[in-house]
Amino acid sequence: MDLASLRAGPLNICEEMAILHGGFLLAEQLFRPKALAELTKSDWEHVGRPIVEALREISSTTACSQPFAWKKKALVIIWAKVLQPSPIAPSDTETRWQEDVFFSVGNMIPTINHTVLFELLKSLEASGLFIQLLMALPTTICRAELEHFLEHMAVDTSSKDVAFFLEVWWEMMKHKGNQQDPLLSQFRTMAHKYLSSSDEFSHPPKRFKSDPDVCPTMPLLAMLLTGLKQIQSRILCPGMKCCALANLADMLTVFALMEDDPQEVSATVYLDKLATVVSVWNSDTQNPYHQQALAEKVKEAERDVSLSSVAKLPNETIFVGFEFMRSLLREWGAELQAMLNSSQGTNYDSYRLCDSLTSFSQNLKLYLDTASLPKEEKQVVCELADCVGDFLRKTNKVLNKGLEKDLTASIAMAIIEQKMDRHMEMCYIFASEKKWAFSDEWLGCLVHNQALFQDPDLVLKLLETVVEVSMTDRAIPKSQIKQVIDLILECYADLSLPDKNKVLSGVLLSWGRKGLSEKLLAYLEGFQEDLNTTFNQLAQSASEQGLAKAVASVARLVILHPEITVKKMCGMAVVNLGTHKFLAQILTAFPALRFLEEQGPNPSTTFVVSCLKETVWTKFSTPREEKQFLELLSCLMSPVKPQGIPVAALLEPDEVLQEFVLPFLMLDVEEVDLSLKIFIQTLEANALEEYWLQTCAPFPLIFNLCQLLDCFSRYWQLPKEKRYLSLDGKDLVIQILELLCEIVLANAETFSPDTWIKSLSWLHRKLEQLDWTVRLRLKNFFEGHFKCEVPATLFEICKLSEDEWTSQTHPGYGPGTGLLAWMECCYISSSISEQMLSLLVMDVSNPEEVRLFSKGFLVALVQVMPWCSSREWQYLYQLTRRLLEKQLLHVPYSLEYIQFVPLLNLKPLAQDLQLSVLLLRAFQFLCSQSCRNWLPMEGWSHVVKLLCSSLTNLLDSVRLIQSVGPCAQGQEQDLTQEALFFYTQVFCHVLHIMAMLHQEVCEPLYVLALEILTCYETLSKTSNPSVSALLQKVNEQRFLKSIAKNISPEEWRQTLLQKISNF
Repeated sequence: MDLASLRAGPLNICEEMAILHGGFLLAEQLFRPKALAELTKSDWEHVGRPIVEALREISSTTACSQPFAWKKKALVIIWAKVLQPSPIAPSDTETRWQEDVFFSVGNMIPTINHTVLFELLKSLEASGLFIQLLMALPTTICRAELEHFLEHMAVDTSSKDVAFFLEVWWEMMKHKGNQQDPLLSQFRTMAHKYLSSSDEFSHPPKRFKSDPDVCPTMPLLAMLLTGLKQIQSRILCPGMKCCALANLADMLTVFALMEDDPQEVSATVYLDKLATVVSVWNSDTQNPYHQQALAEKVKEAERDVSLSSVAKLPNETIFVGFEFMRSLLREWGAELQAMLNSSQGTNYDSYRLCDSLTSFSQNLKLYLDTASLPKEEKQVVCELADCVGDFLRKTNKVLNKGLEKDLTASIAMAIIEQKMDRHMEMCYIFASEKKWAFSDEWLGCLVHNQALFQDPDLVLKLLETVVEVSMTDRAIPKSQIKQVIDLILECYADLSLPDKNKVLSGVLLSWGRKGLSEKLLAYLEGFQEDLNTTFNQLAQSASEQGLAKAVASVARLVILHPEITVKKMCGMAVVNLGTHKFLAQILTAFPALRFLEEQGPNPSTTFVVSCLKETVWTKFSTPREEKQFLELLSCLMSPVKPQGIPVAALLEPDEVLQEFVLPFLMLDVEEVDLSLKIFIQTLEANALEEYWLQTCAPFPLIFNLCQLLDCFSRYWQLPKEKRYLSLDGKDLVIQILELLCEIVLANAETFSPDTWIKSLSWLHRKLEQLDWTVRLRLKNFFEGHFKCEVPATLFEICKLSEDEWTSQTHPGYGPGTGLLAWMECCYISSSISEQMLSLLVMDVSNPEEVRLFSKGFLVALVQVMPWCSSREWQYLYQLTRRLLEKQLLHVPYSLEYIQFVPLLNLKPLAQDLQLSVLLLRAFQFLCSQSCRNWLPMEGWSHVVKLLCSSLTNLLDSVRLIQSVGPCAQGQEQDLTQEALFFYTQVFCHVLHIMAMLHQEVCEPLYVLALEILTCYETLSKTSNPSVSALLQKVNEQRFLKSIAKNISPEEWRQTLLQKISNF
């Protein structure tokens, strides 16, 4: 019969029950003519033997299954029989058969009394079972049954009675209950029904629900204390006296003196206590656990050292206990001291006495210090404290007497194997104890309980232990070390990703960037092969579907050798097209890589940054690699969050600026262009985030950008090897500067007012050493604090408010340079350009003034153009158009490229033609003897690029005017002939400029010339096919060929002529 049979219906009659029935029949025969219900204590020795032997036989025959479970079941049946109301009316029999699970088996046992039950329990030495069953009973029955027990013990008390009583008391204190035991549940339910009247029993109530406060322990302990007093005179041998005092001390310590929620002793102290108890049992041949297996000893020792309480004894009971303990110590003290100090080995009773009194003494002193007691009670406690202290002083060596060698390792492993109380704490000790490591027992425990070590702290501890032991103990076989490492790595592989990160963090902290390979390289065979295989697979399957598998593969590599793994990923992310996002997702799954290295040239640099700098930074071979690096940084700062995999940023924006931007913000540094791209990407991606720029010292950062911007004012004077940023890079610097100032201004409240003013003043003072146009770019930033400082000559041509502007003497801005300063202001921004235009002082009605302004404008344009970026030149282009619109700029149109005076209305295209001529005049000026040596070849290429951009704008403008039609222009006829005329003029201007320039810089102009011819050809096909128009086209074709014949090289000339011939 197994315990599952109890879950429904009555207990089955089986072989074990038949044996028990036989035992009771024999006992009944031996006691005739009396009934067993009349049995007395003195009769048991003669009558009880068959019952005891029957139970022992059952335990013996079921040894391979559940001997303890059957003994418990038998005692439940016997106790239920004792509690059953009798006699049973015939009418109740059927109901009992159906509802009482104990009725059928109980009927096989004759009517018995409590004496049979208690004597049987005593004979079986089943104090633990007795308490289990007693505590399962409803409160009223529980107390009544204990009362019966104490009455039984008090009659004709023998030494066995005393021993059993002490054991029952001890078990009561150790009891923790088992609400899930179905047998005990049924026992409790039936006991409740047995108390009901017979008519109620025939109509069973709803299922009994136990009170959460069923059988509270405190009243029972008080009853046991009373019971001890009753049998005190029968406690004769020293061992029992030790046990009685130990029980009393433990009861008062745990259920009276300790805090309501006492702190659990540390795992090492707990293990030491277990080891001491087991050691005592091993040396105490009279102890019932002496012959038990280690696991059984440890289980019981755990119960002995883990007493706890959820309630306190009543104050009255506590002081009764105090006084009784003082009395017993005075009465038994001398005898027990003599026994304890004798040469005999330590037995468990003597050990318990000393250990319990020691704990009691410590808690009693604390109780004295903290409790507020009346004088009389305090007197009792003080006398007891003195009495206990005196006793212990005379026996203070007993705990260390006769104990065998250290058992902690075996006990810890037994706890782990059996998953006993606090087994996870034992795992931690197991992983930490270096002297246990690599023994056969240790290795076996690790192999059999691998699942328990799947914890980040335990994995780290095991790794630390293996590293230290393998370094100090050379006698351990290499194969054994490798086996243990493989086991630990398997535990690591089964961890969740956050837990793997905890381990990785610990590995980096302990062994740095080389990880486990720092100390265990000799045992990590095959790492390089695994690395190559893994990364080959990553390169082939860079998809989110394979991300989880990829993360798991990399997790193993990164703990073995973080540096090689991360560097390999960084290199691969930059070189392999399209893999950077996938690899960034893998990397960001390991936030532990944000490890701050304490060694190296820069101890504030994180591990990932170091790997990036050492592996790929400054080593890019193509623009594509630079682009992938940019995107990799972005992904590492703002990771894409894949489903099911937690990720975190590995780079912070301030860190990126400090490492990849600030050191490279110089025109003569090769990485300056890429650093600026990183800068703008970082600002744009994190502009809305919490204000992080504060950590980067934003004002010095602004000044660094201004310094870089200042270098462009003397750009072409610098040697080529000092110019790693093109002039168009100036636009990116300006864009970054504007965005940076905007962000800092938006977060001005993060500075204290005093700090903000001081920072602005510092920056303004530092900018005095730079070109004045740089400071003007920060006009909005300084607004309300500082005036705009400009050359004094600007005031000569502009009506500037002295509230906003102030003049300063600048070298190079002598008389007549006002227009140059004005133009330099105009290319800074569209808003300043508009302001300068509105403030310009010129009398339009005075032709001479307009003429002089126009000449000065051309001279200033030539002076400024070579140093303009594309955006700055665009501002000047728009400014020139505005001046032409307002008729402030006079550009006379010469007839040098006109064969016949056209009878056309050129007014709609006048500004475009004037702009083309102005650009021609500017290049004639630039290519003149006085200016031709201003620029190196790269400078000429730059101005050609600016020219081409402006002429392309003119072509677009004319195409738009011509396509809009006469309605928009207020014309009656279309503008086809006018547009064709414009194309011929601009073509001639372009070829004229080409003739003045070095051939090697002319290719963009050649391409533009081809585009102009294409525009001409396309438009001419839609023109009027009259004889006059055809004749005009032939003439223009001949004229254009005559111009194109002067172009070299031959290849260009032939292509242009061929293009013209196709009209």
